[in-house]
Amino acid sequence: MSITSIVLVHAHTIFREGLRHHIMALPDTIIVGEAGHGQQAIQLVDHSNPDLVLMDVDLPGVNGLEVSRALKRTHPQTGIILFNTSMEGSLVVKAIRAGVAAYVPRNIAWPNLRELIHEVRNGGYPINDLVLSLPEVAAQVIAAFRQMVVDEDTQSIYSPLSPRELEVIELVAAGRTNKEIASRLDISNQTVKNHVSSILRKLAVNDRTQAVVYAMRRGWIKVVLPGD
Repeated sequence: MSITSIVLVHAHTIFREGLRHHIMALPDTIIVGEAGHGQQAIQLVDHSNPDLVLMDVDLPGVNGLEVSRALKRTHPQTGIILFNTSMEGSLVVKAIRAGVAAYVPRNIAWPNLRELIHEVRNGGYPINDLVLSLPEVAAQVIAAFRQMVVDEDTQSIYSPLSPRELEVIELVAAGRTNKEIASRLDISNQTVKNHVSSILRKLAVNDRTQAVVYAMRRGWIKVVLPGD
């Protein structure tokens, strides 16, 4: 089995020490560096190219979300686990769009964090499970997404969806019903259903919420505000 390399990023040494204690006991895992602030984290990851970064949101200078966004541009294969005290929907949205794989409370139990490390190392995105398993978080995510303005510097990645399908998923993200989408795009209800089915098939997801999260994380869709 290959060795998993990890970088720890937290402003407080005692927090990093606790993580280090647990992680060093994991088999086939090494810590290749630690950082106490955002800019240092970026430089460290550029130098060590780790498999995983375990990082807190609150960092001096560049915060954890900004660091995540920067790292995913240059190190797309590096999985990021982000710690925060708040599970507010708008912050989950920002974490998704920054490319974060897992978004967890700071007081997460070690057995749960250990499972997340394993899942992210294997290419998983537990942040999607967070959105889909907690209805109140999912509702906050969709509500926050309706109000968010896509950052001008967001770099769109090639999308397998057609221009019409992108229009449909944007309207789904804005909370529009099939009937409203049909009226907005001047197409039939059945055509909307066909587009939605095609989107789910192309993205290999099970429902509309998963499709929105998937497209949002990749920067494929812009925000359509109610009333626009």
